[in-house]
Amino acid sequence: MKQTYTISGMTCNGCRTDVEKRLQAVPDVLKATVTLENEQAVISMNSHIAIETFQKALPDKYDIQEKKNVFDNSAFAKAEPKKSKLEQLKPLFLILGYIVVATILLNYQREYWDEAMLDFMGMFYIVFSFFKMLDLKGFPESFRMYDPLAKVLPIYGWLYPFLETALGLMFLMRFEIEIALIATLVILGITTLGVTKTLLDKKSIQCACLGTALKLPMTEATFIENAIMILMAILMLLP
Repeated sequence: MKQTYTISGMTCNGCRTDVEKRLQAVPDVLKATVTLENEQAVISMNSHIAIETFQKALPDKYDIQEKKNVFDNSAFAKAEPKKSKLEQLKPLFLILGYIVVATILLNYQREYWDEAMLDFMGMFYIVFSFFKMLDLKGFPESFRMYDPLAKVLPIYGWLYPFLETALGLMFLMRFEIEIALIATLVILGITTLGVTKTLLDKKSIQCACLGTALKLPMTEATFIENAIMILMAILMLLP
């Protein structure tokens, strides 16, 4: 017999491979095929296996459920509207909004706002690194899906949240600003190349800009946020 399940919690191809391997190892399972894009698993088995058995075979970060039948998607069932791109990116916009407001509050009494960009960049790095720190194990796998350097140098993905934290502190403490600006150009420049290629290839993957705690799709917004930081760095490096 064959049964289709939905699996939540997967953030990258490494997660997909791990889930597939664990499901395949469950006794009486003939074949398990897991796809990341639609968070789905198709399992062939000798006889019916309780959903609890599959759940126990998976780490706590994954949740497996039987896929709803055709009647669940019919007019007899309450339809769950698909989230628009704007709704999916709401957490990102809220966070950026809070950073902008905080920057204004820190600088509105100053005669000159020449340091406002340093405050914005510092808080940007600190806040974004915080979300990455929430899942230090899952972030590198998700990050290497699109970052060119993380693909060839896995340790870079592990170090990246700490690099962001360090850069954030450098900007906020006004410590070695020129080095921090150059590092921003290099680090975000590499990431932006990967984001651009992903968008041009029209791949549907999760953005790791806020780690894996918030499931954000890779969209033009990711490119724009990186471009803003790069533009600020260039402007401050100009004589």
